[in-house]
Amino acid sequence: MLELVDLTKKLAKGEYKELSGRLRDRLGELQRQARDRGIPVLLVFEGWEGAGKGTLMNELILPLDPRGFEVRNLGTPTEEERFYPFLWRYWRWTPARGRLVLFSRSWYRHVFDDRLEGRVTGKKLEEAYGDILNFERQLSTGGALLVKFFLHISAKEQKKRLKTLEDNPATAWRVSPRDWELHARYDERLRVVEEMLHRTDTGHAPWTVVEAHDRDYAVVKVLATVGEALERALKGHDETFRRGDGLRPGGEGEGPPPEEKPFPAGALRPTVLGNVDLSQAISPKVYDGELKELQERFRSAQYALYRKRLPLVVVFEGWDAAGKGGCIKRLTQRLDPRGYQVVPIAAPNDLERSHHYLWRFWTAFPKGGHVAIFDRSWYGRVLVERVEGFASEEEWRRSYGEINEMELHWCRFGARVLKFWLHIDQKEQLQRFEERRDTPDKAWKITEEDWRNREKWPQYEAAVEEMLWRTSTIHAPWTIVEANDKLFARIKVLRTVVEGAESLL
Repeated sequence: MLELVDLTKKLAKGEYKELSGRLRDRLGELQRQARDRGIPVLLVFEGWEGAGKGTLMNELILPLDPRGFEVRNLGTPTEEERFYPFLWRYWRWTPARGRLVLFSRSWYRHVFDDRLEGRVTGKKLEEAYGDILNFERQLSTGGALLVKFFLHISAKEQKKRLKTLEDNPATAWRVSPRDWELHARYDERLRVVEEMLHRTDTGHAPWTVVEAHDRDYAVVKVLATVGEALERALKGHDETFRRGDGLRPGGEGEGPPPEEKPFPAGALRPTVLGNVDLSQAISPKVYDGELKELQERFRSAQYALYRKRLPLVVVFEGWDAAGKGGCIKRLTQRLDPRGYQVVPIAAPNDLERSHHYLWRFWTAFPKGGHVAIFDRSWYGRVLVERVEGFASEEEWRRSYGEINEMELHWCRFGARVLKFWLHIDQKEQLQRFEERRDTPDKAWKITEEDWRNREKWPQYEAAVEEMLWRTSTIHAPWTIVEANDKLFARIKVLRTVVEGAESLL
């Protein structure tokens, strides 16, 4: 493909001046419109060394309001960043709604540089391509605009530019022996680039190859491409609202909660929760003996995980008053506090609502060797947001796949994801609610929202059933915890976590 690109394209000075001026004026206005409509924009610049990424990015941002964009130059991962899945650092810098981020180098270095150096090959390469496609699709379906550029120059032109930079004392520092080594591998790298462009050129995130021999031509092409992409995004945004199926700021669906619909025939197996034996219990004596042993094993496993730099993610979901707090307390009681974090999840704040709904969970992912315990989680998307109507049906149905993809990416990195649903029946919940209400030291635990949610038990039960079936995967299965007896629940959680952690060692 790239060998067919006409690199001789040029613009006359007069034509460049007229076109670039008009495009810049329009681009400033489009940035303001995208900000007002809350559209996040990601501009990706990849290309050969010496192709002029810095120059073109600078020309692009000149007409923009500097308060509305930022530039991220993400080169080789730092030592800290290597303790996370490779997409973690890019999720961190995804823009909030209405903002624009320019990436000078991007997630594609994982299937370009890392591949050439032999760090990503075979199965890992296939997984990386899949992770990248999932990442871009999730951002796009979440309302983001992705525009990707590859700046193309010939091997001859690259050599010429590197020599010019090297011969100038003011710019010689920009050319390293590594640049010349990569130049010598131009043909080999060209084949890798061809495959990368072909495999990741999608309708929602297409590549634009920029003929970068002539600076003026390249500038105009970049300005025009970004402008046209913004115009399409704005048009699509406005049409969504005219149809009446738009979203509130922050991505929440408008209108009443969606009507519960029966699952498609054959899509789900018989009920899970209806078969749970909630009569299971253990004596305080058995509990005390097992608790101490399991806590000691977990502390030993924590240190071993740290030495091997393997992350552990523990997720707690369950009915109100099911005992999540008690399980978390016993789980962490003997751990080294420097190596774990409990992440309580409530309704998203303004900053979190301005990002993709998974953003706040990506940023809370533990680095290699650490433990993150989520008290409620990303599954709120298919539970409370579904039942209360904070997410449209299209959004929460799409989320099952997005959540599975996120967890799979974490597991491929080496993490263990352990997910617990703490199950109690309605009678037990009522008793616990009344005990909290009537006990001064526990009254703070019960709220009007808890009582209101209890009235929607059937809707939440249907949402839980579907969540369990659609997101209990081989790499991140759900464990249902029989929690009518608190002691039994705590031991089952501890034993499952300990065994899961030890299986990594």
